Amino acid sequence: MNSSSLVRVGSCTVLSIVAGACSNASSDAERGRELAQQYQCGTCHIIPGVNAANGTVAATLESFGRRAYIAGHVPNNDQNLMRWIIDPPALVPGTLMPNLGVTPSDAQMLTAYLMQLR
Repeated sequence: MNSSSLVRVGSCTVLSIVAGACSNASSDAERGRELAQQYQCGTCHIIPGVNAANGTVAATLESFGRRAYIAGHVPNNDQNLMRWIIDPPALVPGTLMPNLGVTPSDAQMLTAYLMQLR
């Protein structure tokens, strides 16, 4: 095998891995959108793309992925958002957002959906 063949094989492998990661992220985000409806997040929040998500009790989640902070206190990143979704009062004592019993797996998918809202 010559060096150009190795490059092509290497590029195909890298492209396959990247394409797979993009596909997984996309399916996680879609499942997260469905879970936002299942957990009835729209009772309190406006959430783009989620049916009947027109609540006005809490902050809108429109453009959530562009926000610097979660609940005005916690730096907005995937890890913190997953912790917030699983147990909001543990992260911000006194918050009005309840612990809804979201599993870590569901929190990961909800995070994928919310972070892609730009």
